[in-house]
Amino acid sequence: MISVVIPLYNKAGQVAHTLRSVLGQTFDRFEVVIVDDGSTDGSADEACSVHDERIRLVSQLNAGVSAARNRGIAEARYDLIAFLDADDEWKPTYLETQYNLYKKYPDCTVYACNYEFHGSDGKVTPTILRKLPFAGEDGMLSNYFEVACCSHPPLWTSAVMVRKQAVQAVGGFPVGVRSGEDLLTWARLAVAGQIAFNNKIGAVYGLGEGYDYANMPPRRQDEGDPVGRQLLSLYRAHKGEKCTHGMKRYISHWHKMRASVAVRFGERVETLCEVAKSLWYNPLNYKVMPFAVLAVLPDKLRVSIIKRYGNE
Repeated sequence: MISVVIPLYNKAGQVAHTLRSVLGQTFDRFEVVIVDDGSTDGSADEACSVHDERIRLVSQLNAGVSAARNRGIAEARYDLIAFLDADDEWKPTYLETQYNLYKKYPDCTVYACNYEFHGSDGKVTPTILRKLPFAGEDGMLSNYFEVACCSHPPLWTSAVMVRKQAVQAVGGFPVGVRSGEDLLTWARLAVAGQIAFNNKIGAVYGLGEGYDYANMPPRRQDEGDPVGRQLLSLYRAHKGEKCTHGMKRYISHWHKMRASVAVRFGERVETLCEVAKSLWYNPLNYKVMPFAVLAVLPDKLRVSIIKRYGNE
């Protein structure tokens, strides 16, 4: 049995579609725990309009997506927990694929599969995954940080299933973090246990505006960079172990992502600081250099270049 945890906040227009993608699974031994995180747009009512005895709704005051996921984990009745955001969806065989991974790799604590991007314009884009350590359809993702620093995220929330005890042992999702809370959780799990991965596309990542360089990001970054600080602490605590191979390059990649957000908000000093940090952890990360150049250009020219070349 699998517990499906769905955090819900102001997704009235999407949640019913998401739930139908769960109810249409070829694997039907699951429960669905929806955690309404103080929605104000009728999302809870929309979720309740989808009738199925396997669905239950719990409500809480708005506390953020991490708190909502953690509440769902606590409420889950089963050991296997699959996460799904309220504006994403699953292919019909997703849970079956994940359960087969669990049966094939019983010593793992994390099970993941590939996914695809659906843009707001309807464009479908596959992920780019480099350096997978196996040749077949599935295998052990023994070099998580190596893959993660040169690819799209190999672990993405709506395409991950975890053991309940494992995710609780690393503290669940960090509360109070607005951006990167999932990446930090996957890093902690990658250090603590083993990951099984299936390259079959099983989930759909619904992209809104702001998920490309040509548009403003959907949110500002966390002050003080709690994710970066925790990633560094994690690396120092396990330095030299096989599980952290490639982690310095991953931390460099994280600061590159922060630079990309900062430059679009016109934060010149912040951008240059993030570029410097990125290069400190990986001096060969040449892909961060364009952000340094953009940071010192006049605003109109910077915006024009980002809009014209941002997605090339």
